[in-house]
Amino acid sequence: MTPNCTRAALSLLVAMVVAGRATAQQADARLERLDAATRPTVAALLDSARTAILPTEPLVQRALEGATKRASGDAIVTAVRRLAADLGHARDALGSTASPAELTAGAAALRAGASQATLAQLRHARREPLTVPLAVLADLVASGVPVDSATAAVLGLAARARDADLVEFRRAVERDIALGAPPAAATAAAVTAADVWVNAGARQQRPGPP
Repeated sequence: MTPNCTRAALSLLVAMVVAGRATAQQADARLERLDAATRPTVAALLDSARTAILPTEPLVQRALEGATKRASGDAIVTAVRRLAADLGHARDALGSTASPAELTAGAAALRAGASQATLAQLRHARREPLTVPLAVLADLVASGVPVDSATAAVLGLAARARDADLVEFRRAVERDIALGAPPAAATAAAVTAADVWVNAGARQQRPGPP
């Protein structure tokens, strides 16, 4: 390669790097809400997430949430770094084809106490997107349902239930808890009820005899 070609190639490479940085800066303009000391660290975490092909929007939102709550810079960086790690663990469990929404819901489920093995079991059990089952799992734990009870319930229903069924199941659990039922008992009762309507729906969809 001649010196002129080398210089041209180097100039092109520099231009591509500068353009990539400009695009990233433009995409992350919302980070201007962070203080000057925190902003570059969060931006570096976003760059690492992009390199790992992880969704960055949840990370931006976590940083902005911290800024809104006037959290310290160290707390914001720690929260963003932890979420990035959870997204990576969710991707390891759910596979490289998992959507950003599934990874975000998976990270929330992991944070709630679900295991990577549970996420992998859900992926194996259900062909449909896992965003709703994972969100329901996280919501149940947040409502006070023990992790093992919530996990067993969602795993038991996910393969057969539609998203709408899972949402209704979650509402039934939350309603019974609000009325005073122990979370684990409310979950067990809601699973029994869900089994009835899920099985009824399956029978209605099953073609009859010719």
